[in-house]
Amino acid sequence: MNRAKAFTLAEATIAMVLLGIAAAGVLLPYASGAAVRADGVQRTLGAMLANDLIEQICVTPFDSIVATYNYSESQGQLKDSSGTTLTDSMYANFSRNVISQYVRVPQQSDTVAATFVLATVNVFYQGRTVATLNRLISE
Repeated sequence: MNRAKAFTLAEATIAMVLLGIAAAGVLLPYASGAAVRADGVQRTLGAMLANDLIEQICVTPFDSIVATYNYSESQGQLKDSSGTTLTDSMYANFSRNVISQYVRVPQQSDTVAATFVLATVNVFYQGRTVATLNRLISE
């Protein structure tokens, strides 16, 4: 009897499983690399947004900083230095808050007016902190 040379169903199944394992091993580093890259982009944009807000605070008259810079911007509602909402889609998942308060250094007594303001800007991406920037501003 003459038998045809072909794969059996079991051999084909084993070959497909081995091919799937090999493909997963090759593709997995690319997928995790893309996630790391996206996280880096989010942190870079977060640092830029925090730095922009700190720059605005630094050019504000000293006596107005604490009254002006204690607020939160909700997700997708970030404003630039002119007060215009940033409409670019890359900012859609970002939010930030700023806290500014008068502080005294250890050498100052409580009887003199504070000569420093500590400004803290936190930037969030989908609720997760991606950047925090602190700045001590003097009179």
